[in-house]
Formats: sequence, C-alpha cells, structure tokens
Amino acid sequence: MEYNKIIAVTGLPGLYELLSSKSDGAIVRSLDDKTTRFVSSRIHNFSHLESIEVYTVRDNVNLVDILKAMEASAEKLPDEKDGADLKTYFTKVYPDLDFGRVYSSDLKKMVKWYSVLKANNIEIKLSEPEEEALEETEVEEAPAAPKKEAAPKKKAVTEEAPAKAATAKAGTTTEKPAAAVKAEKAVTKEKAAPAEAEKPKAKKAAEVEKPVKAEKAKKTEEAAAEKPKKAAKKK
Repeated sequence: MEYNKIIAVTGLPGLYELLSSKSDGAIVRSLDDKTTRFVSSRIHNFSHLESIEVYTVRDNVNLVDILKAMEASAEKLPDEKDGADLKTYFTKVYPDLDFGRVYSSDLKKMVKWYSVLKANNIEIKLSEPEEEALEETEVEEAPAAPKKEAAPKKKAVTEEAPAKAATAKAGTTTEKPAAAVKAEKAVTKEKAAPAEAEKPKAKKAAEVEKPVKAEKAKKTEEAAAEKPKKAAKKK
C-alpha cells in the first residue's frame, strides 16, 4: 500500500485507500476495518494526504514533514482527547506550527492519521514524479531544397515610372517624370498654335501687296519714259 493512494473523506472517520475513481465518486477501502465501499462525490469530498499542507509561522509545509517529525521524535503520542496535551506534544515535536490557525481538531487528526499509517505499515513519503523514458532516434536531415528566386513583379500599366537619377562627372542630373514631360509638350503645342494660325494672314497680306508694287513700278516706268519727251519740246 502506497502513501500517495491514501485519502481522507469528509464526513467519514479515519483514512481510506483509493481503489478506483468514477465520474460520480470513488471506490475506497477503510484502513481501520478493511471494508470496501462506494463513496459519492456529490456528498463527500476527497483529499489526498500528500496534497495537504499545514500552517507554520513561516511558509506552509506538507503534512509529510509533520508526520516525519513525529516519526523521528522520541516523545510519546498524546491523548487525542486532551487539547492541552496535544499542543504540548506538537510544541516539542514541531515548534514552528502556527497554533493560531492550526486548531486542536487538526492536531487530533494528525495524531490519529499517524497511528493508522503506522498500523498499516505504510511508508510516509511523497511519491516521486515518474521520469518518462525518451527514445533517442537519429533523424537524417534532408538537404534543404534550393529556394526559387521570386519572379519580378510586373508593374501596373497605369503606374507612372519614377524619376531616375543619373550621376555625371560634373554633377547630378535628374530626369523629369513622364507626366512633367507630357505637360511641357502640351504647353509647347499651345504656344506654337497661334504662330501657325498667323501664317495664312501673312500670306494674304503678301498677295495684296504684289499688285500694289507692280502698279507703282509701272507708273515709275511711264514717268521715266515721259522725261525725254518733255525735254525735246523745250528745245
């Protein structure tokens, strides 16, 4: 019989060995009369002895520490019904107990439980955690597959190309964005439009001036021809 299977049941005296657990209770065996019974969890609560702690003037200690101190002590067990005798006993066996929070009923339980454990030859010790055996397996690491280079993302058609900076020997020049070039071309066309519109007017003016010049030249020639005639008459 192992200490980690020993439980206390509220409402029932003594200690019990936990045989099996059920969803609605547990099957236990009394350490006093060895009878087996089913105890409903709806009516009773179960407490494993190895999970019980006791108040001290410092940090709480496990019940095992108190029981081991009783086992190692040469003091005679006190009368369970005598509160003063109980306190005197534990003051000698474990003086760090906080007697302001550990009542006479608690001291009585510890003496009773110790007697039952010793009568059933149960070793008082906490169970050690089971160490899980880890299987060591050698796994050959597969060579990592070469990473594929990500294909360059295609830019959207509507995205304007950013301005490129070209560094020359004399300094740094920056190309204008495509949008700015388009705007300058539009302005140039607007300036050129009026000049082209004036070309027909200039042509018409030239056509009007031609007959006028011809007529003037004719008159000049006629005047030149008449000068000799006038000179002959005078003579």
